[in-house]
Amino acid sequence: MSTIRVDDTQSGSPPVLPLDFNGNQPPTIRVYPSSNYTFGVKETQPEEDPSVIARLRRLEEHYAEHGMRRTCEGILVCHEHNHAHILMLQIANAFFKLPGDYLRPEDDENDGFKVRLDERLAPVGRLGADEKPGEWEIGDCLSQWWRPNFETFMYPFLPAHITRPKECKKIYLIHLPKTKVLSVPKNMKLLAVPLFELYENSGRYGPQLAAIPHILSRYNFEFVDEDGKVVTVTPGEGYKAGERPPPKTKVLVGDDTDMKEENGTN
Repeated sequence: MSTIRVDDTQSGSPPVLPLDFNGNQPPTIRVYPSSNYTFGVKETQPEEDPSVIARLRRLEEHYAEHGMRRTCEGILVCHEHNHAHILMLQIANAFFKLPGDYLRPEDDENDGFKVRLDERLAPVGRLGADEKPGEWEIGDCLSQWWRPNFETFMYPFLPAHITRPKECKKIYLIHLPKTKVLSVPKNMKLLAVPLFELYENSGRYGPQLAAIPHILSRYNFEFVDEDGKVVTVTPGEGYKAGERPPPKTKVLVGDDTDMKEENGTN
C-alpha cells in the first residue's frame, strides 16, 4: 500500500497516489524513541593501546598467531522527533565508534559479538537487575570492511591483489526492543547521532560511519511514540511544514548528562 501523509488526508486537494513501489523491499524496521531507554554508566574501560602504532603492532601479532582478525560492530537505531538517530560511542571527546569490537580467536561469530556488545553497553548492578547477558537481536549484516595491510585504512571491498587480508569488520543492524537499559563506561559518551549529521561527513566521522545513511537506505522505518503508537512511516511524514525540530546530536550518557551510577543512584 502507498503511504499517505497525515496532513494530506485532510487536504482539499488530495495528492495523486502512484502505484505500489515496494517491490523486493526488506522488512520495515520499527524504531522507538530514545526516551524509551534507560541510560547509565559503569566502570571505566581503558583503551588497550596507547597509540595507533601500538594498535597496529598488536594486530600484526594477532595475525601471526591466529590469522585474519574478525571484528563485529552494531548499528542501533532510535529516533528523536521521528528522525532516525544512531547510537554511537565517543571516546576522548574526539573519536567515534559503533558498539562492538574484535572477536576472540575461539569465539563463534554471533555469540562472541553479543559478548562484545555486553561489554560496551550491558548494565550491571541494580540497573541491570532485569537484564540477561546476550539479550541482543542481531539482524542483517549491512556492510563488510577489509583491512588489506597493517595500516589504518579499510576498504568496503577486498582489493583484487589481496589474498590475505589482515582484518574483516562486519557491521550489523541490531534491533532494539521497545525498552532496554544501556550502560557505557565512564570514560566514554553515548550519543544519538542523526542520519543527517553522518551523511557525507567523513571528515568528522570517517568513511565507515559516514556510510551508515547509505547502507540503511534500503529499509523503510516505522517510528513509534512512547505510547506504542505508530506516528510516522517512511516514505511519508507526520509533521506539517515547519513543525519538525532540526535534527541534532544528543548526548545520552556522558559529561554533560545526569548519569545513573550502577548502584541505582543519581
